[in-house]
Amino acid sequence: MSGTHSDSKTNVQRKQKVLIVDDDRIIVDSLSELLEIEGYDVVGVNSVAAAVEAIERDHIAIVITDVNMPEADGFELLNIIRDRYPAVVPIVITGYGTIESAVEAIKMGAYDYLTKPIIDDELRLVIQRALQQQNLIRENHSLRQQLDLRFGLDNVVGHDYRMLKIFDLVETVSDTKTTVLITGESGTGKTLIAHAVHHRSDRRNGPFVEVSCGAIPEGLLESELFGHAKGSFTGATSDKDGKFKAAEGGTIFLDEINSASPAFQVKLLRVLQDKCFEPVGSNKTLKADVRVIVASNVDLAEEVAAGRFRQDLYYRINVVTIVMPSLVERLGDIPMLARHFLRKHCEDIGRDVQDFTPEAINAMQRYSWPGNVRELENAVERAVVLCRERFISLSQLPAHVLEDTPQPIAQGTSEQGNVIVIPSQVRPLREALEDPEKRIIEAALRAHNWNRQATADALDINRTTLYKKMKHYGLDTEPAYAAH
Repeated sequence: MSGTHSDSKTNVQRKQKVLIVDDDRIIVDSLSELLEIEGYDVVGVNSVAAAVEAIERDHIAIVITDVNMPEADGFELLNIIRDRYPAVVPIVITGYGTIESAVEAIKMGAYDYLTKPIIDDELRLVIQRALQQQNLIRENHSLRQQLDLRFGLDNVVGHDYRMLKIFDLVETVSDTKTTVLITGESGTGKTLIAHAVHHRSDRRNGPFVEVSCGAIPEGLLESELFGHAKGSFTGATSDKDGKFKAAEGGTIFLDEINSASPAFQVKLLRVLQDKCFEPVGSNKTLKADVRVIVASNVDLAEEVAAGRFRQDLYYRINVVTIVMPSLVERLGDIPMLARHFLRKHCEDIGRDVQDFTPEAINAMQRYSWPGNVRELENAVERAVVLCRERFISLSQLPAHVLEDTPQPIAQGTSEQGNVIVIPSQVRPLREALEDPEKRIIEAALRAHNWNRQATADALDINRTTLYKKMKHYGLDTEPAYAAH
């Protein structure tokens, strides 16, 4: 049994390469012999220049380096490892050990410090611990790569010019301390953009705390965000830290900020201006080292005009605004988004679905998507679950998506590859143009939160003409989702 354990240990060690750097060849040979017996893959060199070449060439995990060497010393090698090879764990050895030099070596990134003559058991133990440290570094790097995939801008899909401008803006503002306001309809990806801003900032190693203000009862929002003192209200049996405290050194994302109460708005304004706050029921002032990102799915300027949102707070958060376009405004991105979600959910569910049929893509581009990108992802996930073939067809799409889609009986392809739909019977031109005109007006209304003047300006028609067309198409009543 013990033999099996030893073999397993040796096999693990053989995968790790140890570099020994010392100008004394006897030291290099003796340490190499010891570590090779222990099962390590050992490389020995006698200068810093040769050490750098070996690190580049041999994928070194651990470096054991002497301090005093001609030309360049061990401290110079520590500097190089720290700046260029953060995954390598260095250990320092010397025959002239002092407390000062040990402290200096640790400050420069050395994992440990040993003095000559080297005691075999000490060296074994230090290397084992250093390898654990190296594994932690590797795991940390892997986790960061996963975070890059999940929250980086690569996860925000789009080639529409509006999205490209947003990507540029995120890159520009991420490393600043400026408060960012993200606006747009529900389901357009505001949370993804907030994550991307945080993940590209110098606070990326700090926490990202997300709060949906609309999901928390008005009386509890202050306590949830700023914390409370024991006895400050019924049920407050102990002190509690809030979300701002949890986000210390990182970013807090306040979604649906338009639903915040006037009392909370006052406190938030103080946090943004003075970087401090008091927990509910406490006289103690706490500092807030937190980057604030806020989002709204309604027009805050209209909320200010209606007296529901503080004007001074609006001006304070409206420094950098990122406007997320609705999906109907970026119809050209639908095939790319749909295929992105297809790959994602095929991987999650374990299906091998290759693509969508042209009819399915055509149907998705004709639907108005009131739930935006979130609704599209849900539709694709459903289709992946239902699909038993290599391509998703019309039969796997939700019925309401197809109801909004004129069904062709024949189709051709333009020179650019776009699908041309030939209707089953010819209608008068005026009647045939009503469907697309209705969809265009409805999309414009939704993009401007049902603001008629802004919609008329965007469509380059007067307000009276817009109102008549809205009455004609039954669009004069604002739908329930537009208010959320």
